Amino acid sequence: MKEQTLVEMSNKVDSLIRVSQKLIQEIQQIDTLTRGTLTAFQLHIGEKKWEKLVKEMKDLEEKQKTKETKKKLELNVE
Repeated sequence: MKEQTLVEMSNKVDSLIRVSQKLIQEIQQIDTLTRGTLTAFQLHIGEKKWEKLVKEMKDLEEKQKTKETKKKLELNVE
C-alpha cells in the first residue's frame, strides 16, 4: 500500500477512536443523570409507594413475558 493510504487509514482510525470515546463519555453522563433522577423520584414518592410501583412493574413485565411465550408457542405449532 502507498504511504498516503496508510496515513489516511490511520487518521480515520484515530477519528473513530475519538468518536467512540466521546460516545462512551456521553453514555456515562446519561447514566449518572438517570441514576440521580431515579433516586430523587424514589425520595419524592416514599419507600412504600416505591415498593408498590416496583411490584406493579414486575407484574407487568411477567405478563408481557408470558404473552410473548404463548405467541412463540402458537407460531411453532404449524
